[in-house]
Amino acid sequence: MNEQVQGASGGPLFNPLAPDFIRDPYPHYDRLRTIDPVHLTSFGQFVCSRHADVSLVMRDKRFGKDFVERTQRRYGPEIMNEPVFRSMSHWMLQADPPDHTRLRGLVVKAFTARRVEDMRPRIQEVVDQTIDAVIDRGHMDLIEDFAFRLPVTIICDMLGIPEDHREVFYKSSRDGGRLLDPVPMTPEEIAKGNAANAMAQMYFQQLFELRRRSPGDDLITQLVQAEEDGSKLSNEELTANIILLFGAGHETTVNLIGNGLLALHRNPDQLALLKARPDLMVNAIEEFLRYDSSVQMTGRVALEDIDDLGGRKIPKGESVLCLLGSANHDPAVYPDRPNRLDVTRPNVKPLSFGGGIHFCLGAQLARIEAEIAIGTLLRRLPDLRIDDVENPEWRPTFVLRGLKRLPASW
Repeated sequence: MNEQVQGASGGPLFNPLAPDFIRDPYPHYDRLRTIDPVHLTSFGQFVCSRHADVSLVMRDKRFGKDFVERTQRRYGPEIMNEPVFRSMSHWMLQADPPDHTRLRGLVVKAFTARRVEDMRPRIQEVVDQTIDAVIDRGHMDLIEDFAFRLPVTIICDMLGIPEDHREVFYKSSRDGGRLLDPVPMTPEEIAKGNAANAMAQMYFQQLFELRRRSPGDDLITQLVQAEEDGSKLSNEELTANIILLFGAGHETTVNLIGNGLLALHRNPDQLALLKARPDLMVNAIEEFLRYDSSVQMTGRVALEDIDDLGGRKIPKGESVLCLLGSANHDPAVYPDRPNRLDVTRPNVKPLSFGGGIHFCLGAQLARIEAEIAIGTLLRRLPDLRIDDVENPEWRPTFVLRGLKRLPASW
């Protein structure tokens, strides 16, 4: 089956930037899993929607990232002259071994379970300060005033971004997500990406200089020292991966908190249950990750000919998109009404953090941030109401799924 298979609405089966897809992708996923579980899109990419296929592709060594080759196939040989794509080509997220192994090895120590657990008091402090700042107002935007400040503050702490530099990061726009979408970018979007990348490069180069002169107990100091060793890290890799860590370190957590709060308020029975039983919070976070993942897709490339992936032949060099949000709703794994929010659901193991060698470095940090943020909000503002749970404003990106704003009052 190919693109001629139409969706129920008469449009293509997979059209991820369509407004109704962004509003609610899950009915579209249900159709894909049923009609064409390994679907070939009009852009020539294969899309996996079943849990079994998605898990396999993320963990199987016959699939990799092959970023430069894949991007040139899509945009033409000149694309790597664009600074934003050149920068992305150095991200550990887009790297294959041995580069991936080397880059990840340099930062993994900052994200160990032990170090992340030790950050709990600091996370609690930031959440309480954030609520203190708005509590007398009686209203806030749960995204900008709440969900956004915590992960930005924590990643700034980890990277060693000085306090007096942070205001610009709290105010910065959140439109980088488009870089990751499976629909090609327009020249205007690429130009915008280049401009944002140039600003980030300029800022971080200055910060590297500062940390060379006065080292701190932070990730940037650690990486600057690895760069001086020359063999471990080039300056381009250093800059690109700091930009990656900064973006990945807050974008997805903002969305996890926002999507989780929206899901709870759309399901008042679950909200009441969680308020009554705070001990359910750890499981609830897994269910939020499963129910409306802040990352909807990850991609791989076939590094050799694949004879059979869900009944399809995948030629070497072809892209395979793994729909994490769809896998998380697959009735083969979640037989009990997968499209329903259930904070007591047993055996929730969402694929939202990816899998294989690219499993999210910050998974545990994101879980703890969300757990403390949502738990504290329910405890301190028990009568908080979201102004419009029916038609919230989603950001116009697909891979990073999150809300533009979420006004609430109490």
